[in-house]
Amino acid sequence: MEYDLIVIGAGPGGYETAAEASSLYGMKTALIECRELGGTCLNRGCIPTKTFIHTAELFDEVKRKGDLLGISGTDAVSVDMQVLQNRKKEVVEKLRDGIETMLKKDKVDVYNGTGHIAEPGKVRVVFPDKEPVELEAKHIIIATGSEPDPMASLDGHDLPGVVTSDGLLDTRVIPESLLILGGGVIGMELAEVFCSLGSKVTVLKASSKIFNNIDKEPGQGLKQILKKRGVDIITGANVKSIEKREDGSLVCNYTLEGDDEGKPNTIDAQMILLAKGRKANTRALFDEECKDLAGIEKDARGCIKVNERFETGVPGIYAIGDVIDGKALPRHAQLAHVATAEGRNCLSYINGGEKVADLAVIPSCIYTDPGIAATGISPEEAKEKGLNALVKKYPMGANGKSVLSDAERGFIKIITDAETGKILGASMMCPRATDMISIFSQAVASGMTVEEMKKTIYPHPTYAEGIGELLRMM
Repeated sequence: MEYDLIVIGAGPGGYETAAEASSLYGMKTALIECRELGGTCLNRGCIPTKTFIHTAELFDEVKRKGDLLGISGTDAVSVDMQVLQNRKKEVVEKLRDGIETMLKKDKVDVYNGTGHIAEPGKVRVVFPDKEPVELEAKHIIIATGSEPDPMASLDGHDLPGVVTSDGLLDTRVIPESLLILGGGVIGMELAEVFCSLGSKVTVLKASSKIFNNIDKEPGQGLKQILKKRGVDIITGANVKSIEKREDGSLVCNYTLEGDDEGKPNTIDAQMILLAKGRKANTRALFDEECKDLAGIEKDARGCIKVNERFETGVPGIYAIGDVIDGKALPRHAQLAHVATAEGRNCLSYINGGEKVADLAVIPSCIYTDPGIAATGISPEEAKEKGLNALVKKYPMGANGKSVLSDAERGFIKIITDAETGKILGASMMCPRATDMISIFSQAVASGMTVEEMKKTIYPHPTYAEGIGELLRMM
C-alpha cells in the first residue's frame, strides 16, 4: 500500500500529526500503533494522573478544610480505589473514542500493529494475529514516544511492589507507605496524590532543585507545603539498592551527598515508585542490517537525533516528541503539547512551509496543589544570558478568590525587558496556574509589552485577576 505519509506512534504527537496531514494538507496518511490510540499521555500518563489528582484534591480539601468551609461529617469520607479506577477507565475510553472518530473523519488509515522501518520509504507492520503488511511512503514520521525508565541497573528494581508510574496508576490499594525515587514532575504529582489519599510518602531526589527547567522558587515553595502535609523530601540522595524483608516490606538503601565515607541509610516502604525519568521507545524500530538506515543516530537513552526541522540523518525520515533528543531545539521537553506542536511544524516543513508553532515558548505545567506553571525564560536564565531584566512578583495572598477558597500561599511572577517592557517570561504558583499560564505564553510569543497587556480587563473575583494586579505594579 502506498501513502504520502506514514506516522508511527499514535500518541498526541502522532495522531494529531496524522489527522492534520490528511485534513489540512490532503496527504494520504497511514497511522501505526501497537497499543491503544492516544499513547502514553491518554492511557498511562497525563489523563490517568490528572484523574487521580482531581479526586485526591477534592478528598484532601474536604478532609483538611471541611470544618473551615462549613462541611460536616468529613471523618466518614473515604476514597474507593476500585471506583476511582473505573472512573479513570471511563475517562480514557471516552477520549480514545473521540480520537478514533476524528481519525475516521479525517480519512486516516489506522494500522493496529507494530511498525518497523525496513528501509527508507518502507515500513513493515507486524500484527499479533495476522500476516504482516508492507507500506510505502515518501515521508515517514516517527512519533513512538517514551516509557518509564525501569532503572534496570538498580539491584531490586524488579521486586514485587517496585513499580513505575504505569503500575502505580493501576493500583487498587492505597499503600500505607510509598517511597518515590525521583523528584521531578511525575514524582511530585504522585507524591501529592498518595499523600492526600493517606499514604506516608517519602521522596528521594539526587539534586537539590525540585524542578530543573523552571524558576526555582515554585519548587522551593512546593517542598515547604508538602513537608507541612507530611511528605518527606530528601535531596542529595544516591540510591544503592532495594531489598525485600521477610515480612514482605521493601527497604531502600541509599547514601547522602556530603556524608563521610558514604554512610548507609535505609527507608522501609510498602511500595516503591521508580520515577527517575523516561526512555525513548526505539527498540526494534529499525532494520539494523539495512545500511541505508545507518544515518539515523541515537543517544544513550535511545533518543533519535534530529535537526531543527525534525529531519534524521536519512532523507524522508523524521521524528518528533518524546522519542527525539531535542538538542537542536532549545526548549524541547517530553510533553504532549510539545509533541503536537513539533508535529505541526514538521508537516509544514515537509510541505514547503515555515514553522507554524513557536517552539521557543513552551509552557510547563505541574498539577500539584497549588498548581505550578512557567513559560518563556526564568529569572535565573535571564541573569545567565546577561539580560537587563526586571522581575516583579504579586503575592496571591492578596487575591480575593485565593482568600475565599483558603488557598495555599502563592504568587504570580513576571520577567520583562527593563528597556522595552517586553514580556520575556512568567511563572506562577497558585490555583488554576496551569490554565492561566497561556495568557503569558501568548504575550511572549506575540512580543507583547507590559503596557499592551495592561489594556486587558481581568474579571473580579478570579485567580486571573492577580495577573492584572501584577501588571499594575509595573
